[in-house]
Amino acid sequence: MTAFSVLDLSPVVEGGDARRALLETTELAQAAERLGFTRFWLAEHHNMPGIASAATAVALAHVAASTQTIRVGSGGIMLPNHAPMVVAEQFGTLEALHPGRIDLGLGRAPGTDGETARALRRYFEAADQFPRDVLELQDFLGDPVEGQRVTAWPGAGSKVPIWLLGSSLFSAELAAHLGLPFAFASHFAPELLLPALRTYREGFRPSKQLAQPHAMAAINVFGADTDEKAKHVSTAMQQAFAAVVTGKPGRLKPPVDDITRVLDARQIAAVESRLTYAAIGGVETVRSKLQEFIALTGVDEVMVTGMIFDIEDRVRSLEVTAEAVAGL
Repeated sequence: MTAFSVLDLSPVVEGGDARRALLETTELAQAAERLGFTRFWLAEHHNMPGIASAATAVALAHVAASTQTIRVGSGGIMLPNHAPMVVAEQFGTLEALHPGRIDLGLGRAPGTDGETARALRRYFEAADQFPRDVLELQDFLGDPVEGQRVTAWPGAGSKVPIWLLGSSLFSAELAAHLGLPFAFASHFAPELLLPALRTYREGFRPSKQLAQPHAMAAINVFGADTDEKAKHVSTAMQQAFAAVVTGKPGRLKPPVDDITRVLDARQIAAVESRLTYAAIGGVETVRSKLQEFIALTGVDEVMVTGMIFDIEDRVRSLEVTAEAVAGL
């Protein structure tokens, strides 16, 4: 059985603020738990006025405390921004508070621009140290060994499961080499999805954490009562994608009736490229698109995401998705 999970970007909408965004994220996580999704992840982005989950571990602590059974984790923590020991302490603390429910997804990109990376006191060159940092983080989360002089408390012995996230072949190769689960960001970078999955599966080496490959891929899902309603709510994310492409990210704008009236042809083409893998529609349409995606990728797990303006529509989209999944 294919598992289904949720990635949320904690969108800050026009007219809203970070508090509203984080409270709505919590409401969405509670809905995901009620509907039977496997895990709920938040992503680390910086200098993005439309995303409220920059302090990802802090936001995850609130979400985990507001739910009971669903796994909660990062999709992901951008490791070049952090010292591995600090990440081990943060996620070791989360695991101590919510045992058996915490995931640690790691990304190699800084999740921001160069100037912001410098403000974080880390640098793009840190991405070159990503494999070494992953190994160091694994050591901090593993059992202490005799003679170890530096230990992460909390963290040591917690064995929080690590995932590697990526939008290229690099993390696929590293995840295979280290025997870790792998998640591909096909919700915004679809081009290398199939080559990355093939690279991961062909190169996988069993590890203490994982005996066989476990691949996840993300897909944009906008579910609603009708196909037309779903297309309408999806225009908020289309505007957000266009804003990022043009280098002008902002708060999430409300949906529009005609996207061609707010985006030009070049922007629409760029948005459509990013939405290569998307399920936009009512229950039957979403079910059909998810079936196609699973058949194409053969993934063990699908992570659904979608920036939707109104929280009622976001929750409804998850309800439609759950109904669609139940019929697979």
